[in-house]
Amino acid sequence: MLEALYKECKEKMQKSTEHIRHELATIRTGRASTALLDGIKVDYYGNPTPLNQVANITVPEARLLVIQPWEKNMLPVIEKAVLASDLGLNPSNDGQVIRLPIPPMSEERRRDMSRLVGKISEEGRISIRNIRRDCNDQIKKLEKDSTISKDNAADGLDEIQNITNEYISKIDELFQHKEKEIMEDQF
Repeated sequence: MLEALYKECKEKMQKSTEHIRHELATIRTGRASTALLDGIKVDYYGNPTPLNQVANITVPEARLLVIQPWEKNMLPVIEKAVLASDLGLNPSNDGQVIRLPIPPMSEERRRDMSRLVGKISEEGRISIRNIRRDCNDQIKKLEKDSTISKDNAADGLDEIQNITNEYISKIDELFQHKEKEIMEDQF
């Protein structure tokens, strides 16, 4: 019974960690990454469609993204969507592809991004702790209903804490990696 609870707890924490990993991937650093454009949707024949479903996105250089739409008539639509996003990037359209130069970030912008990364990481830790609380409540309920013994409940609470520590350390690693990526001087 407790094994199923541990498994469910791990699955929920893994999903939460993956969500944080995805959120952090979309944060701009001084380096080009296709993940920067993950949140951008373009109007594709009346339907909001993710950019990567209407164009090929490549990183030919460390500070350059190239968007090559599968249909030429999508160039102005994609350009408009990139300008409307809050990425602060200026697309240049040559009639074939859209080039997105990634400008180096100022020290102030780096600090802002670092604070944002910290905020997202803390949201992830809170999410993990909420999952822990729910699992602990389930264990306490099982003990109260006499489904499991007091010793098993104590062991269960310890195991849930160990799982929690494991996933919080994963989020901390993601945070430290992203912060290092943002703060390093890339020239």
